[in-house]
Amino acid sequence: MATWQDFEREAPELATAVRARLEAHRHHVLATVRKDGSPRVSGTEVRIVGADLTAGSMYGSVKARDLLRDPRYALHANPGDGSMVGGDAKLAGRAVEIADEMELSGYAAELPEPPPSPYHAFRLELDEVVLTTVENDEYLLIKTWRPGEEVRSVQRR
Repeated sequence: MATWQDFEREAPELATAVRARLEAHRHHVLATVRKDGSPRVSGTEVRIVGADLTAGSMYGSVKARDLLRDPRYALHANPGDGSMVGGDAKLAGRAVEIADEMELSGYAAELPEPPPSPYHAFRLELDEVVLTTVENDEYLLIKTWRPGEEVRSVQRR
């Protein structure tokens, strides 16, 4: 598992491009695992707070209950108008609840407005980040990063 800061250190150019995709729109799609093992998708907002990519949730929401029971997630950044300008970003890993009161206060202080209490907040640890772009209207360029590895690039025509 890696933090957002680890990702930035190991793959700075890719991290900059993915961050731009995450910050281009407010809402993204988060996939979690339901109790029966099937996938659930939910809208979510994410923020980079300190070293971490984070997501919040209403207290007791099904999204939060999914992550507390099974921390695996996949996040698809809002693709915008569908033009693929800036690429299509997908991230996956494990969510860790921010439970320490001081850490939770620090998280809330970084937000534009404090969330209504109570709430859940999660650090989204990274196992994989993928950015797919269309190059010269000729081919897809798929860049993949995993912790401790070099960025791998694959062209698809």
